[in-house]
Amino acid sequence: MELLNQGSYVADRSLATVLFLALKLGRPLFLEGEAGVGKTEIAKVLSQTLGRDLLRLQCYEGLDVSAAVYEWNYARQMLEIRLGEATGDRPKEALGEDLFSDRFLIRRPLLQALEPHTNGPPVLLIDELDRTDEPFEAYLLEVLSDFQVSIPEVGTIKAERPPIVIITSNRTREIHDALKRRCFYHWVDYPNFDRELAILKSRLPDLPEKLTRQVVGFVQRLRKQDLFKAPGVAESLDWATTLVELDQLELSQGMVDDTLGILLKYQDDIAAIQGGEAARLLTQVKADLSQLRAD
Repeated sequence: MELLNQGSYVADRSLATVLFLALKLGRPLFLEGEAGVGKTEIAKVLSQTLGRDLLRLQCYEGLDVSAAVYEWNYARQMLEIRLGEATGDRPKEALGEDLFSDRFLIRRPLLQALEPHTNGPPVLLIDELDRTDEPFEAYLLEVLSDFQVSIPEVGTIKAERPPIVIITSNRTREIHDALKRRCFYHWVDYPNFDRELAILKSRLPDLPEKLTRQVVGFVQRLRKQDLFKAPGVAESLDWATTLVELDQLELSQGMVDDTLGILLKYQDDIAAIQGGEAARLLTQVKADLSQLRAD
């Protein structure tokens, strides 16, 4: 928890525990949860606080080995062939072997993560794995179990020291059990009031106290509404920053209505909250905070 606090990441004890065990035992950590709750940020904070390189593989539909692991520099290989034919100073057999040497290999994040780094094993972030296809997910099994990849023209490349692997998923689809078994697992939930308050104070120390509490209280209330997409911690931080830029010291209904697009990303959600519902939530938040002060 101290390590995370150094990177201004406020974690609960269960997350800190599973992260400690993943680091201690050299196991990948699979983090699942709604978008914007701070899964990706954990890898960034580890990279910063441990002084390790961060290698990020952003997943998407159609991601394949050439974009994630390696590919051959075909343009340079063709140029080498042309030069060899023009000069005629090397036999074709030797030229063919040289084409698949190390200098023609383009390393992508997964292969880079297996190679030695001067400041220790890097942090490998495989972000939003649920966006990829199942064949790529199956390919990762070798990487996550043995920390190695197989390149037909070269052979097997294995890490001398395994990287720190953080995998995230927004759960738009289920990840196969075979991959989860190779990892430690943690569900990253929305923070409660006290932890979200601590997050905002850590990240935005100059935010007025009254405004900070009102922002957290309003977002906490908002998450209980029937929304298509509830705001995450990232949206809370963005909203608080926006209100400071607008020189606000406390929330008003007009300001909430004008800035709801910072918190909510779907027009139906904005339309459902804007106006009377926003006023009702704000009244409840101010009443809750007054009661807390009285207690």
